[in-house]
Amino acid sequence: MPDIVMYTTAMCPYCVRAKMLLQRKGMKWEEKRIDLDHGLVSEMQLRSNRRTVPQIFIGEHHVGGYDDMAELDAMGQLDPMLGLAPPRMPGDASHTMDSSEDAPT
Repeated sequence: MPDIVMYTTAMCPYCVRAKMLLQRKGMKWEEKRIDLDHGLVSEMQLRSNRRTVPQIFIGEHHVGGYDDMAELDAMGQLDPMLGLAPPRMPGDASHTMDSSEDAPT
């Protein structure tokens, strides 16, 4: 599993949502609170080129904020980044019908 680093503040609803999404997936992360250590603001800006929180890194890959991570999850791209599923190949169907499902007759 890759290391996950999240830059956050205490009063950030998107930080809470990002942590909840990772928690639902059984992931652990390092939280860097920029409101408690102002030196982390510069570190976050250098790494992400952004000023808002959360800023999320999976390994060395900069995911972005909560909305970016949620979009990756909706597209089926987050789990492979987290090591939870093999990467999807282009053209893979997200769902295939099997014989137990109702088919038009």
